[in-house]
Amino acid sequence: MVKLRLKRCGKKQRAIYRIVAIDVRSRREGRDLGKVGFYDPINKKTYLNVPAVLYFLEKGAQPTKTVHDILRKAEFFKEKGLG
Repeated sequence: MVKLRLKRCGKKQRAIYRIVAIDVRSRREGRDLGKVGFYDPINKKTYLNVPAVLYFLEKGAQPTKTVHDILRKAEFFKEKGLG
């Protein structure tokens, strides 16, 4: 099963996260299937590659709760008419 989840990057105390599609059996820093965006909690910035997110969601990928909240705050579901 594939999930959209966060992959930690950056320095100590200055973490940024990539939003990636990854197999659930992989570890957090494991090999991902594709990068679909990034999230910077310190500067409160989010970048989403919308076609890539849609591609993985259509293929059955499930976002984690945190990624789902990030997508909801970016009004991703409202724009695409998803739940």
